[in-house]
Amino acid sequence: MLLEKVRIAIDSALTERPDLFLIDCIVDEVNRIKIVIDGDKGVKVDDCVLLSRAIEGSLDRETNDFSLEVSSAGATSPLTHVRQFVKNKGRSLEVKTVQNERFTGELVEAGNNNIKLRWKAREPKPVGKGKVTVTKEVVIEYEHIEQAKVKIKF
Repeated sequence: MLLEKVRIAIDSALTERPDLFLIDCIVDEVNRIKIVIDGDKGVKVDDCVLLSRAIEGSLDRETNDFSLEVSSAGATSPLTHVRQFVKNKGRSLEVKTVQNERFTGELVEAGNNNIKLRWKAREPKPVGKGKVTVTKEVVIEYEHIEQAKVKIKF
């Protein structure tokens, strides 16, 4: 019941801010509420405060004692939603598939069903000695992605 009230409050708040979207909503057995959001243009502290106030305003502490944490998906958090892939086009991703394949490359496309990564690799020349640089691409269906993370460059 508490989870349902929280979800309604989140949906209402996000209707006012369509640039934000829900990543995760957890309510545990001792009424710890943990909300993780992301945004098409990132998330600011004010965005977390907005959502926190919307949730607190919809709940009655007399009825439910609860703790609330609203945070943004961190830079090292795995990408889990299509909108996260879309907002990270042009960045380097590390992707592990359910078939245990691993790819690292630039996210060049993020559609409704799949992503496309592109990278350069050194391969032996087809004829003769030495190596040549080739451009490689792979299209991966979202359902085949086990984990995808933005590769942070230092």
